[in-house]
Amino acid sequence: MMEIRPIKNETDYYDSLRRIEELWGAKKDTQQGDELDLLVTLVESYEMKHYPISPPDPVDAIKFRMEQMGMTRADMVKYLGSQSRVSEVLNGKRKLTLGMVKALYKGLKIPAEILLA
Repeated sequence: MMEIRPIKNETDYYDSLRRIEELWGAKKDTQQGDELDLLVTLVESYEMKHYPISPPDPVDAIKFRMEQMGMTRADMVKYLGSQSRVSEVLNGKRKLTLGMVKALYKGLKIPAEILLA
């Protein structure tokens, strides 16, 4: 069993990742399973602190959802207003209004916290 210590640097981090790989699939409620649980928790904590994931850009999120749903710019008129407004928003020349955020959240299920970023 590896000595469990806080992850303080990249070396500790990579050592922990290697040990997790060795322990992967360990049975729950065994010494190895407990070690795996602890190491995963430590690695997650280290990653959140040192490799935070920023929320996506609102326009990128809209474009991604459009692609997922096979939508065109013309389909976006009902959420953003006129064709020119759709163009301005998708080209980053106009900010989203609260009304647009509500429509995108309700109609396309894009999380409001992403749209308001």
